[in-house]
Amino acid sequence: MPTACLNCEAPLPPAGARFCPACGQETNVKPPTLREFAQQLGGAYLSTEGALWRTLKLLVRRPGELTRQYLAGRRKHYVLPLRLYLTVSVLVLLALRLTTAASLDTPRPEGTAQRPANVTLNIGNGRAGIEGGAFFCRDLPQWFCTRLQRRLDLDPKSVRREMAEIGTRFMSNLGAAMFVLVPAFAGWQRLAWWNRGLRYTEHLVFALHLHAFWFLMLGLSLLPTGVPVLVAMLAAPVHAWLAERRVYGARWWVQALRDAFVGTAYAVTLGFVLTALAVWTLLF
Repeated sequence: MPTACLNCEAPLPPAGARFCPACGQETNVKPPTLREFAQQLGGAYLSTEGALWRTLKLLVRRPGELTRQYLAGRRKHYVLPLRLYLTVSVLVLLALRLTTAASLDTPRPEGTAQRPANVTLNIGNGRAGIEGGAFFCRDLPQWFCTRLQRRLDLDPKSVRREMAEIGTRFMSNLGAAMFVLVPAFAGWQRLAWWNRGLRYTEHLVFALHLHAFWFLMLGLSLLPTGVPVLVAMLAAPVHAWLAERRVYGARWWVQALRDAFVGTAYAVTLGFVLTALAVWTLLF
């Protein structure tokens, strides 16, 4: 039995104690077993009565209410916004990456003729790719063409493998791109609803909750049936509209005008970020 707390180094009672009287940590600390790890994860986080499921239920059933609860200070029983977003987005992006990799790695039937790979990439006003087995690059900077040629000026089999790897790398980098898109969305929300007197971080909470729901719908659309895709496409804008009404409150036509501004600004931001991500994936 230690004589001092391993966490705060406060002296422990001579008779011993189960918990430190200063910080509350257990005094008998030992490395957890795999079973204890599984019990902690399942009992504290993934159980049906845990905070994660309670948070997801509120997020799905009552659009915007989770944000209202957080802004009102009622946070103990729900997963914090950033943790919720990270949990959902990481799981869905992993599923999306696995789905994309499976579709790209589909084997070619034996005996299929090896034809020259034709690849065309439209980047801004320029074009590049492989045509008739030869690399071409027009109306793009020379450094860009040189680096891209190293990626694509290969034999047909290597080009197919490289394109498959590009798809996988793009999905791997998509999570990092969301760390630009979500704060940008919160910034556009603040400009659109400046008269509500909310801080940027409060708009960011709304953005995290909304994007967490959108990721849930993206995960639903990955199921191998057509119905979930339709449900996800309809649920995403409807949920956003209802959530915004509950959090911000406004006449429908005022909300429509502000949503048109946010939607346009966010679409431009999304296009810019995805283009930059695609270029980065191609070159690096």
